[in-house]
Amino acid sequence: MSNGRTELWLVRHGQTDWNVEGRYQGQADMPLNEFGIRQAHELAEKLRNVNFAAVYSSDLQRALSTAKILAGDREVRVDPRLREINQGEWEGQLFDVIRQRYANFFENRLENPLESRPPGGESLKEVAERVKSCVDEITSRHPGERVLIVSHGLAIATLITASRGISLSKAFELIPDNAEPSIVIWPPDLNGREK
Repeated sequence: MSNGRTELWLVRHGQTDWNVEGRYQGQADMPLNEFGIRQAHELAEKLRNVNFAAVYSSDLQRALSTAKILAGDREVRVDPRLREINQGEWEGQLFDVIRQRYANFFENRLENPLESRPPGGESLKEVAERVKSCVDEITSRHPGERVLIVSHGLAIATLITASRGISLSKAFELIPDNAEPSIVIWPPDLNGREK
C-alpha cells in the first residue's frame, strides 16, 4: 500500500445456529455451527496465498474460532472492541418477535438511526466509535500492510460506511454475509466524497 495506508480484509464470522434461526446475537457468545466451521475452512483455502501482516479478532467465540481457522499457525490478536453491537434485552430473541413487540423502536430508528438503542444495549454511533478506535490503533501498527480482521456483521458495516464516505445510517444495509471478506483501505481517502 502506498502512503502508509493499510489494506484491511474484514471478515464476518462463519454461520451460527442463531443466524439460521433468525435470532439477535449481539454480544451473546454463540459458537459456530458445522456449516460455519466449513465456511471458515473454505475461506481459509481461498486466502491461502494471501499474505497478512497480522490477524485480529473479536473475543466472541464465533469470530475467534473463524479467525483461528483463517490464521492457521499465525497468532490471532484479540480485541473486545471488535465485538458486535450489544443488543441488550433482545439478545437471543427472534427478529420477527422483536419487530412486532418493538414496532415503535424500528419506526423511530428510521428517524434517528445513530442514537436509537435496544433496551440495555448500544447505539449504532457507539458501535462505530468503538470499532473505529480499535481499527485506528491496528492500522497505526501496520502502516502500508495488509491485515485480516474477523468481526461481526454490523461492526464491519460501520467500517464499510466510513471507508466509502457514506452515511453511518446506511450500515444496516451493508452487513456482509458470513465468511465473506470485504476489503477496505484505512484510513479512508475521502477527498471529494460525502462525509
